[in-house]
Amino acid sequence: MLTLTIAPLHIRGQEAMGIPQPLDKNLEYAIRKIKGIKWSGTHKLWYVPLNKEQYHQLRETLKDKVQLDSTLLKQYLEQRKSVQPLMKSKRINRTRAEMLLLHPLNKDNLEAFTQYQELLQLKGYSPQTLKTYCSEFHLLLRLLVKAKVSDLTKQQVQSYLLWLLNKRHYSATHLHTTINALKFYFEQVLGRRREFYDLPRPQRPLKLPPVLAESEVVRIIQQTSNLKHRALLMTAYAAGLRVGELVRLKVKDIDSQRMVIHIHEGKGGKDRMVQLSQVLLTILREYYSKYKPKEYLFEGEGGGAYCVRSAQKVLAQAKIRAKVNKKGSIHLLRHSYATHLLEAGTDIRYIQELLGHNSLKTTLRYTHVSMKNIASIQSPLDRLPL
Repeated sequence: MLTLTIAPLHIRGQEAMGIPQPLDKNLEYAIRKIKGIKWSGTHKLWYVPLNKEQYHQLRETLKDKVQLDSTLLKQYLEQRKSVQPLMKSKRINRTRAEMLLLHPLNKDNLEAFTQYQELLQLKGYSPQTLKTYCSEFHLLLRLLVKAKVSDLTKQQVQSYLLWLLNKRHYSATHLHTTINALKFYFEQVLGRRREFYDLPRPQRPLKLPPVLAESEVVRIIQQTSNLKHRALLMTAYAAGLRVGELVRLKVKDIDSQRMVIHIHEGKGGKDRMVQLSQVLLTILREYYSKYKPKEYLFEGEGGGAYCVRSAQKVLAQAKIRAKVNKKGSIHLLRHSYATHLLEAGTDIRYIQELLGHNSLKTTLRYTHVSMKNIASIQSPLDRLPL
């Protein structure tokens, strides 16, 4: 008798049970008759919602025609019990938790993943770092299948990193992130000596940050007629904010008495203060009068903080309207803020403090893109008697 495997999957955010399309036309006809059955062109299989009623209906309808293998489904349901707390966590993206369900781990590695995620939270890592590290660590755990991650040797981990570099074509920056994610497990969770995991790291390429001309910033702002969107973009540029800092700003963080903006828990968990522009204060007062935000300065439709993706979309659409072709997200405004300050004569160490950089070396990148410095250099061609 033919065997069909019931596979767990997520379709449009809902749990489902999928069965492959059979070659037998009579069998396919029987499948089509199942209540609630649908065809997924993406996954190339038939599926029904994952629940007891649908499962029993599947078995009852097909019991005399085909043998159903429920191994993957049972494994998924067992895994779901262990991952359920992650699904409810505010600091774990639901998609990441669902990823665990769709790619079940062995018992030891699931326990390792849980310890890993809990320690990241206890140490106060940002939600973005938590999601990134968990994603990188989970990829390794999935590939191990039955092997225990705690048994891996330095040589095996290095081989894995080489595979990421050569086969999955990880960039140097991406590989650095993966190394840091794995180091956290071996050094922080397992408590191993640091030198045990002293992996060779690829040299990061020196990439200059993209920068807008002041005239381009003006066009972007002028082409944004929506008051809320204009206030958001002006705040990002006027204070040189990262997108996470921008959407987490609260009304109380705007100090109009001292003319400063308080940034709480920026990158690395650091607080800092930046100047509050008088022009920005005027637009923010107009914005506040119209929208009356309660807690967060820029609120989403249902209240709470504005969505990062929505903020990025605001800039992307504004660039199109302003006919600005330079690539970059909200961080493009931050790069432009720093470069324009430097070109205006602001001391590099002040810029370092305003940006919240740990190292002056990071801030010094902006000296490479400052047009004031570049424009002051005469080309050798201009000195030739042509």
